[in-house]
Amino acid sequence: MASELRTVLVVGTGLIGTSVALALRRHGVRVLLADRDQGAVRLARELGAGEEWRPGQPGTGPDGPSGQRADLAVIAVPPGHVATELLDLQRLDAAACYTDVASVKAEPIAQAARLGCDLTTYVASHPLAGRERSGPGAARAELFLGRPWALCPTEESSPEARAAVLRLVELCGANPVEVDAAEHDRAVAVVSHAPHVAASAVAARLADAPDVALGLAGQGVRDVTRIAGGDPGLWLGILSGNADPVAEVLEAVSRDLAEAASALRALSGGDGTAGEDITQLLKRGVAGHGRIPGKHGGPAPAYVVVQVIIGDRPGQLAKLFQVCDEVGVNVEDVRLEHAPGLPLGVAEVAVQPEAAPVLTRALHERGWQVP
Repeated sequence: MASELRTVLVVGTGLIGTSVALALRRHGVRVLLADRDQGAVRLARELGAGEEWRPGQPGTGPDGPSGQRADLAVIAVPPGHVATELLDLQRLDAAACYTDVASVKAEPIAQAARLGCDLTTYVASHPLAGRERSGPGAARAELFLGRPWALCPTEESSPEARAAVLRLVELCGANPVEVDAAEHDRAVAVVSHAPHVAASAVAARLADAPDVALGLAGQGVRDVTRIAGGDPGLWLGILSGNADPVAEVLEAVSRDLAEAASALRALSGGDGTAGEDITQLLKRGVAGHGRIPGKHGGPAPAYVVVQVIIGDRPGQLAKLFQVCDEVGVNVEDVRLEHAPGLPLGVAEVAVQPEAAPVLTRALHERGWQVP
């Protein structure tokens, strides 16, 4: 059975740390906040994420002068600083158990062992959730709802530490997935770290692109480059901690791109057979995209997208969702595409196939423009 968490210390009040704190506060957990950036702590506190941590002397324990020994400490700092932060907290006896939420696992665990950290009280973890924005102002209590949260215990991790971290995941509304640290790092290289570099490489082409190209930018380039807006300093730390697995993925992607470029050159030169190489890459892409799990896990279901012209003014999305509610149609996903220079856009509402004609008819009847 997972242990109760009455007091949790969150060290690092950025996007993830503050989101963890906000999620815990919803369940009445007392949250203590710490960060080298006092401004970040103040903002997190003002957002209702908790109170500032005031550590006592080493070994004071729960009844010592500070009275602030936590049941669990969540270390929300860059991967390269996790081990030293863990060591410092353990020297202060800051908590009974410890975890971190960095997106790299093998190297922080190895470094913690080299530093002599007590690995019995520590379970490394990683919530697979985030946003393009960073800092406490971007934090959301619901950030982790339904998201996978990797747990990477070592052989030394105690049952108490495992239970405490599992309870943290449950309170945040995430789905715990136990995985070996090295396997975790190889996996996130494929699904997170290398895609970020690839998105940045595409976005970099836009830095010197002519204005006419930017004026023609549509939803496709926005989708591909969305994650490229992340903090470069933060991402350098992540990529450095997982360098070899990410490099392997990027090398494979580079080979595919180089072969595609060569085939396109041949195609341009009149070699009609070169198109088959491009087609095969596109087919592999379709197959890979189809393996991305749906919102409830497992294979992604085939939704139908209903496009609706929507005015760029307050309340329009609420009215659209009200129509869905009135006719009993569940919105599986929604995306907005704005029309540059015009006070309107297109809402793409994904629904179950059988619900598409119902929603389309209802929207027409209520005066909405459905292309």
